[in-house]
Amino acid sequence: MFVDNVEWDKFLSQYPNTHFLQSGEWGELKSRFGWRAVRLIHEKQGAQLLFKSLPFGFTIAYLPKGPVGEGTGFYSEIEQVCKERRAIFLKVEPDLDEGIEPGFIKSLDCLQESKPIQPRRTLVVSLQGTEDEILGRMKQKTRYNIRLAQKKDVVVKPCSDVRVFHEMAHITAKRDVFGVHTLAYYQSFYDLFHTKGECELLTAYYNGQPLASLFVIAKGERAYYLYGASSDLERNRMPAYLIQWEAMKWAKEKGCRSYDLWGIPDMEEEELEGEFQTRHSHDGLWGVYRFKRGFGGEIQRSAGAWDRVYNKPLYKLYSLYMNRRGGQTD
Repeated sequence: MFVDNVEWDKFLSQYPNTHFLQSGEWGELKSRFGWRAVRLIHEKQGAQLLFKSLPFGFTIAYLPKGPVGEGTGFYSEIEQVCKERRAIFLKVEPDLDEGIEPGFIKSLDCLQESKPIQPRRTLVVSLQGTEDEILGRMKQKTRYNIRLAQKKDVVVKPCSDVRVFHEMAHITAKRDVFGVHTLAYYQSFYDLFHTKGECELLTAYYNGQPLASLFVIAKGERAYYLYGASSDLERNRMPAYLIQWEAMKWAKEKGCRSYDLWGIPDMEEEELEGEFQTRHSHDGLWGVYRFKRGFGGEIQRSAGAWDRVYNKPLYKLYSLYMNRRGGQTD
């Protein structure tokens, strides 16, 4: 059964720990920027599918961190929707840890493992215990940098001016070589999630000058650090460390039990620890791993992604095109 955003929110209220990529707000965000969100509910199971239009009426379908709920007889409906919208393929990324076999593996034929769109490996910081206990699980240098920022008069507070973040994002992108969304995208993201009290834009200042900024999301018992940026000014005051700590405290006040630092190189911990000091910061996610590892998180890896292919020739052409571009569609 197709449902609108209101009915979808009612359904998700039964599953408060649903990943934010299955939230109605995320579907609305993507619908404003090149995708179309379609929401289905069947008994105790639901899915928010994203469709991206291709030339000649074809689409690609994406099910991020879903489906939601309980049951295994739901994928025939998903398949029908994909075929009706002339999907070349459906990419499914379940909200499961590595080692847990998704139920759809037995429900869908001709599945093949594929490259995930979301980072497969991440660091998750436990927010359980007192603030001192959380700090105590961090690396000594990270604790030192948090306290140094406080001593050097860095102040972190909520900021509603998304332009401040966007300007620093361009500085960070030039320095660390990564892509940046448009101001309209970040503004929509903020408006949609902040209105529901599930997002905060925190900014670190020194003498009124913004030095670093980040978006943090709280969904159920999980919080996520999704977008971050920093200027080239006053970096010796360590604002990036303090702003992460303040984001963790904000998430803890929201009732979250964990804080997902969202993305590190997809390598085993032994390799990560053995190579992070020698890898260049521009080399993939190595720079962010060097920073994130200090917060005392546990490395987690998702179950991955699978593609259900409906048009093999066009799927091969699309895959070749994306490989030449250097990645998957966001």
